[in-house]
Amino acid sequence: MTLRVLGVDPGLTRCGIGVVDIERNRRATMVAVGVVGTSAELTLDRRLLVIAQAIDEWLDLHEPDVVAVERVFSQMNVSTVMGVAQASGVVIAAAARRGIPVALHTPSEVKAAVTGSGSANKDAVTKLVTKILRLDAPPKPADAADALALALTHAWRAGGMGAVSAKGQSTQTPAQKAWAEAEAKARRAR
Repeated sequence: MTLRVLGVDPGLTRCGIGVVDIERNRRATMVAVGVVGTSAELTLDRRLLVIAQAIDEWLDLHEPDVVAVERVFSQMNVSTVMGVAQASGVVIAAAARRGIPVALHTPSEVKAAVTGSGSANKDAVTKLVTKILRLDAPPKPADAADALALALTHAWRAGGMGAVSAKGQSTQTPAQKAWAEAEAKARRAR
């Protein structure tokens, strides 16, 4: 069984997108990678539309089992956070329309999963993504490598929402299922 994950490194100027197939033994293979770019000269609605159309195309073409998106964190400046959050929302909504689960992962989670260190730099992430996926050349720009790293992170950590195989069967361990059920129950109680 293979899990297909579409990873997204959201942003208004550059939105990295990568699709990875991961086998049960954790062997990962890149399916596709790219970057959707928008010009700062466009209005916000037009920029988000460009991203939305590209995400729709990728979701329809690659039919992922799950979408992994970088979680927005507040250490960035406010204008950057807003753009990342808006792009993330477009991606999350596109997946939700198709009933595809979405998982959010922080940058330090991704760095730790791929390199072993939550404080690794972008070069280290790119180098290891290239090695893990057995690529001839590093994905460029860094947003593309980051999208692939997000996909790998989600698959390897079985994503908090639970991994699903290409045949629609859960690949969670009993402990992961119990944790997910406890989280869902806690959210309902709020």
